[in-house]
Amino acid sequence: MISKRHLNQEIDLIIHNAIREDVGPGDYSSLACIPLEQEGKAKLLVKDEGIIAGVKLARMIFAHVDPHLKVEVLIEDGQAVKHGDIAFYVEGSSQSILQAERLVLNSMQRMSAIATKTHQYVVLLKGTKTKILDTRKTTPGFRALEKWAVTIGGGVNHRFGLYDMIMLKDNHVDYAGGIANAISKTKSYLADNKLDLQIIVEARNLSEVQQILDAGPVYRILLDNFGYDDTRAAVELIGDRCLTESSGGITEDTIRNYAECGVDFISSGALTHSVNNMDLSLKAV
Repeated sequence: MISKRHLNQEIDLIIHNAIREDVGPGDYSSLACIPLEQEGKAKLLVKDEGIIAGVKLARMIFAHVDPHLKVEVLIEDGQAVKHGDIAFYVEGSSQSILQAERLVLNSMQRMSAIATKTHQYVVLLKGTKTKILDTRKTTPGFRALEKWAVTIGGGVNHRFGLYDMIMLKDNHVDYAGGIANAISKTKSYLADNKLDLQIIVEARNLSEVQQILDAGPVYRILLDNFGYDDTRAAVELIGDRCLTESSGGITEDTIRNYAECGVDFISSGALTHSVNNMDLSLKAV
């Protein structure tokens, strides 16, 4: 996984690029009718319910736009919110508040939706050993914030990209000429290039699970689109030789059943690609 420093660099890039995209050469709406010296105050109003996420990010955005803006936080990231709650107040240059407004809202609305859905899955897994993972099915250019939101909701980040973990999926296996070849070539490549990366290999059936075990060791086996019976059989076959992960069409209705099969992780693209934004507003006070 990437370091905290790397993650912060990614977040800084997102903020910088988003402000460039939105403000461009100037916020002419504000410049046209609001005096440069005018100061104001605004509140982040919650008009929904769930888990709030992006409060810390909002502080970073406001600081990027104008270091003199002051933020008073009332509700921290990860806390449950309801309609009518106020997450924070921001005070200072009215022009600066308006420049930051849309990026703060766009980011927090999506992050809060992801944190809320992740929290729902975490609750469904309570009492089992299984942890919920995100995937790379994220919004291009926004991945760092979406994965941050997953952790705020109580989930665990999978690999950040194609560079911080090896994941041999069905196409890799087929192109490489089979599971044994894919694993062997991967280990040679890592050794030759002095790379210390964990290896996950996808299995499509119990026969492939055995092939992976024979060619291993690997860090984790991904059981893709397995039914409950085959998942239990795979977990028993694998034992403590590596970690296990279930994936493929797992929903709120089925996630508990898969967890009770004994897998260590369940990965779900739905955490990031199938959420409805939380309704938030930034209102002048």
